[in-house]
Amino acid sequence: MTNETLTEQQAFLILNALPNIGPITTNRLLEELGDDPRVIFTTPSRRLESVKGVGPAISSTIANWREHFDLAREEERMAKSNAGFISPRDEGYPKLLKEINDPPIGLYRKGNYDFAQPCIAIVGSRRTTLYGQSVAKKFGSELARLGFCVVSGLARGIDTAAHEGALSVGGKTAAVLGCGIDIIYPPENLALYRKIEEQGAIVSEFSFGRRADRQSFPMRNRVVAGMCEAVVVVETDVSGGSMITARFAGEQGRLIFAVPGRIDQATSQGCHQLIRDGATLLTSVDDILSELNYLDGLRPQPIPEKETKEPGAMLAGLNEVEATVLEQFRGGALLTLDALASQTGRATSELSATLMMLELKRLVAKRSDGAFEAR
Repeated sequence: MTNETLTEQQAFLILNALPNIGPITTNRLLEELGDDPRVIFTTPSRRLESVKGVGPAISSTIANWREHFDLAREEERMAKSNAGFISPRDEGYPKLLKEINDPPIGLYRKGNYDFAQPCIAIVGSRRTTLYGQSVAKKFGSELARLGFCVVSGLARGIDTAAHEGALSVGGKTAAVLGCGIDIIYPPENLALYRKIEEQGAIVSEFSFGRRADRQSFPMRNRVVAGMCEAVVVVETDVSGGSMITARFAGEQGRLIFAVPGRIDQATSQGCHQLIRDGATLLTSVDDILSELNYLDGLRPQPIPEKETKEPGAMLAGLNEVEATVLEQFRGGALLTLDALASQTGRATSELSATLMMLELKRLVAKRSDGAFEAR
């Protein structure tokens, strides 16, 4: 294949993979040479070097691109793994991502989701608490149910919980990888990777085989922030990667929300710093909707509610005490531990253990005011 016979997508694919060029330089070349990526490969080196930021090293890399990138092999890998490549010219490229200073030259994508719905990122620590996981899952499910696409990085901890929350209600979710799209990291998220591919999208700006490193994760974080209306930070320490995502969000003009946590918990210190620095303290999805201030016609379409389970189905598999306690929540009742003790005649110690089991089975949830309610 000659430079003259390259397609536009192939030209973007090559530019995305070449070392030391990057999105900013590529955009300058496109502005100077007529907005057609194919022209870059047929332009003499002297003309290329007249563009700001392009020196002999870059012009040589472009002229000898075959020494740096095997296009045929990459296309074969894409075909085998059922992955596509979308450039900023394609409809499936996230619209907000085009607005940042250095948007990716292109994105590898698995899954058919085209980012038509507004996106909100939920990010946080890999070393998280049960509280953090439950909050991330709750916000993930509620935002997805409202019609938003939940974006995160497929990492352990908060990312995993956010993706799972969106999937649990049949919503859309997208995972942005800090490695090649053929590498599943962490490996224990293989099943989650496949579910996201089926129900949403897996995206990466990195070529096949690229391993995650200190450079790739910040690059991934800028994409997460750039494609979203807002970034929600659930748990992070002050030096965590989520703080980098929040910084990108601030630079890109996105809304930043932070969930407060315990003052003695290291993974809450980053969130508390963000709140001190001006991030919106987040306690419910209503806080996000209020800040976004969508007009009714611009709100995403909520997904249909799942059918309510029959009483018998909800009680199946519960022991006698669990069934008795769950029965008290019929009709949307909000009950404290003391109220349950009064209604059932059982000891509070027994009820505490029972409520914990019902929480683990995702049948009841504890509210911020200490009362319990059925899910």
